[in-house]
Amino acid sequence: MPKFGLTMREGTIQRFFKASGERVNAGEPLYEVETEKVLYEVEAPASGTLAITLFDEGATVECGTAVAVIAEVSEDVATVAARYSQIKSASQPAHRDSPVTSPPPANQTAAANPSRRDRHAASPVARKLASELGVDLDKIEGTGPGGRITREDVERSAKSATKMQPAISASAQSADRVAFRGVRKVIAERMHQSLHSSAQITIAAEADVTPATEFRARLSREFDFSYTDMMIHAVARALMRHPRMNARLNENGAEIVVFVNANVGIAVALDEGLIVPVVSRGESKSLREIAVESRALGEKARAGNLKLEDVTGGTFTITNLGMFGIDAFTPILNPGETGILGVGRIVEKPAVYRGEIAKRAMLWLSLTFDHRVLDGAPAAQFLQSVIELFNSAA
Repeated sequence: MPKFGLTMREGTIQRFFKASGERVNAGEPLYEVETEKVLYEVEAPASGTLAITLFDEGATVECGTAVAVIAEVSEDVATVAARYSQIKSASQPAHRDSPVTSPPPANQTAAANPSRRDRHAASPVARKLASELGVDLDKIEGTGPGGRITREDVERSAKSATKMQPAISASAQSADRVAFRGVRKVIAERMHQSLHSSAQITIAAEADVTPATEFRARLSREFDFSYTDMMIHAVARALMRHPRMNARLNENGAEIVVFVNANVGIAVALDEGLIVPVVSRGESKSLREIAVESRALGEKARAGNLKLEDVTGGTFTITNLGMFGIDAFTPILNPGETGILGVGRIVEKPAVYRGEIAKRAMLWLSLTFDHRVLDGAPAAQFLQSVIELFNSAA
């Protein structure tokens, strides 16, 4: 099990692309892993024959643990499989009482267990939803391009299965039970970890962002961008002014590592949970470049097409709930980062401006930071810089 990123401890095997006894070529996808961030295809490290898989699909495996064994061309597959069969038995106690047999020849295996390459293609979102709903993808005809199974196909299949089930008594319907697993469980674990492994404190400020709204009104005729894009642009530059906010405390607590680039994560809400794609090197990019990149990342996130490199390496996170009518809230740190900025809605209301009452665009910003890495005063100065740079986005 590879380790994708500093915070990864384990991964869940979603599926194997090869069955025992099948030929494997180095560099081709061997199995798919669901990490705390994305689905990722792991390539075969060598060529040969897949002798045995040490874990079943759906198993959660610690990083660094062997998940399968590839026999070299000169080796006897059955002998290799028998050699490692006890390891598989020990790793999956539910099957300890089952007799261990050597895998059949490759041609028999392929006939009994069709290669997973023959299955219908399905989007990562559809696969995860099917797993949660207990839907068999092999029984679904995809309506997407090239027969690809989509989220809608899975939902339609789940509803059809529900209609076919016998009626349940009213008493049995008194409560719904949802399995606590997958992305929801990962988010819960990471948020709990974050709160218990750092000294989090939140400060908030109501900012007059009328200049920013006027700037966007003028420039939006030239290209399409959002207030979130403007905030990414401002935060990236503010992190360069206040490098201690662009840092993390080592796991052993011995060093504060200050990063030279501002890699700003953007929290994106999906039906399955929350994902944070990252705009890398934001300090060196124009507002136009950030707008193009953040839009592309958002589309990939909603389509379930994010790659590992899209969601790793973040040094600071922005989470925006303004579109839901929220004014202010208390965001929780992304584990390993020192700061996260909560962005509320922009509201026009009366305010004192240059000694007079005037209609101004006001915005609440909530900054949560790790008090172990920096104190309240420098955190407040960082927030002031964000407001200043947001109002001077040009």
